[in-house]
Amino acid sequence: MSRTVQCVHLKKEAEGLKAAPYPGELGKRIFDNVSAEGWKAWLSHQTMLINENRFSALDPKARSFLEAEMEKFFFGDGSDKPEGYISPE
Repeated sequence: MSRTVQCVHLKKEAEGLKAAPYPGELGKRIFDNVSAEGWKAWLSHQTMLINENRFSALDPKARSFLEAEMEKFFFGDGSDKPEGYISPE
């Protein structure tokens, strides 16, 4: 039987994650409050942020930025797209 959560991103009850997707307290909050579908939406948004900002995964400043954006995406006012971003759709 799968675990369900009241997803803060989707604003509805949905299937939860199988494990915390991120370390620490933020990872626990995500595990408790974000669905698998909500996490998938973040991964897509994060990929766009990495590509548009030309981030390196090895850059500590980039990792800090992405963590702050992740927190805003789920628990704040949302994460903005980079200035000048044009969606491929």
